[in-house]
Amino acid sequence: MNIPPSVLSILLLVASNVFMTVAWYGHLKFAHSKPWLLAAFLSWVIALFEYLLQVPANRIGFTVFTLPQLKIIQEVISLSVFIPFAMLYMNQPFKLDFLWAGLCLLGAVYFMFRGG
Repeated sequence: MNIPPSVLSILLLVASNVFMTVAWYGHLKFAHSKPWLLAAFLSWVIALFEYLLQVPANRIGFTVFTLPQLKIIQEVISLSVFIPFAMLYMNQPFKLDFLWAGLCLLGAVYFMFRGG
């Protein structure tokens, strides 16, 4: 199976962002009573897997996207991963602000991908 570089890059970025979100915020649910140093160490271990996916994702993506396009793709993916994480894992309520933030990112996508 031959996956186009743009699709492969986006899939790797999605997986990378899952690890990133867990590394950054997962400890808030279970380790708040533990020393922060333990939470930091666990986050670094999880973040290793983020980087093992993110670095090739960006290297592959840079063959078909510009640097600003790669960045905005990552931001859209980050919010797309964060919202379900916040709601499903961290039990945060849905807010319309999630929708408004997503719409703002769509505007950013437009400006990064328009010709000119």
